[in-house]
Amino acid sequence: MAADQPGVVFDEMMAWARVNQSPCSQLAVLSGPSGVGKDELLHRMRELAYPFHFPVTATTRAPRPNERNGVDYHFLDLATYDEWVAHGEFIERAQVYGNYYGVPKREVRGALDGGRDVILRIDVQGAAHVREIAPEAILIFLAPPDAVTLEHRLRQRRTEDEASLQRRLAAAKQELLTMPQFDYVVTNHEGQQDRAAREVMAIIQSEKYRFQPRRVRL
Repeated sequence: MAADQPGVVFDEMMAWARVNQSPCSQLAVLSGPSGVGKDELLHRMRELAYPFHFPVTATTRAPRPNERNGVDYHFLDLATYDEWVAHGEFIERAQVYGNYYGVPKREVRGALDGGRDVILRIDVQGAAHVREIAPEAILIFLAPPDAVTLEHRLRQRRTEDEASLQRRLAAAKQELLTMPQFDYVVTNHEGQQDRAAREVMAIIQSEKYRFQPRRVRL
């Protein structure tokens, strides 16, 4: 019997690996509390020419200074956003702080089908939803080194009044409690953005070469 012949078993395993172990494209979700630096990290990963596809999220919120339509976000009016929802255009969508967000399905499917790894930047509510429809997605939580640093980052934005800032800080504390629901945690230390980028890269690369890698179907 093959089970009694280690060499035969090994050959059969290697034959299986040759058929099934070609690196398959991965879907990763980068999430974490507001102000932790998700957008800045993904921007840095683009600068470093990491070989990922970064779908552009649609939103109804107004652009911030230096944000470009179609590059940082698809900035939509509410009527257009509702039309996209009606046509099932989003893999994930949510309302956050009074604004609507959504990730277009066509961008994700097209990249995965083309053999490219995809990284989504999504709030923690959206990450949970993606896990429901794509259980094989890699969920990565980007965490601040501590609560003081997170508050400092939010205050540096200078985009909100004190009442709004306090609401965002309260929400961030609740978002931090969702950390155990994720597969990996990467800490975004001050002045060490490249380190965080390398860690995200390493996570996705390691998942591609598992003996039974994740295979995402949407």
